[in-house]
Amino acid sequence: MSGLKKFVLRGNLLDLAVAVVIGVAFGAVINAFIRDLVTPLLAAIGGKPDFAALYFTVNGSRFLIGEFIDALLAFLLIAAVIYYFVVSPFVRIQERVHRGEEDADPTVRKCPECLSEIPSEARRCRFCGSKVPAARPKT
Repeated sequence: MSGLKKFVLRGNLLDLAVAVVIGVAFGAVINAFIRDLVTPLLAAIGGKPDFAALYFTVNGSRFLIGEFIDALLAFLLIAAVIYYFVVSPFVRIQERVHRGEEDADPTVRKCPECLSEIPSEARRCRFCGSKVPAARPKT
């Protein structure tokens, strides 16, 4: 029982619940936008009175192609919004935060003359032979 209590009282569970509720609400808004605005616009261009009611029949089975196209448009719009307003800005922020950290090896440094990587304790560059000032201790 204490494990369940710890799990429920963690902040991540509340964050996840809020994200799911907002995601469902956002999906409903996008579905309404597609169904009520985009689909009638496509129907007006195509000359059909109700685009969502488009279907074809094969051996007595009815295939609702209009509803499928509505769902596909809603998915593509949600994916585009998530990518352009969540994923892309997050990637840009991560790149700014982590800029220059990928090569932050404390055991090597660059030679000021030839810019080759040399051990941080070196007093002379092994590539160009120039004297290298002593490495400053990291604070």
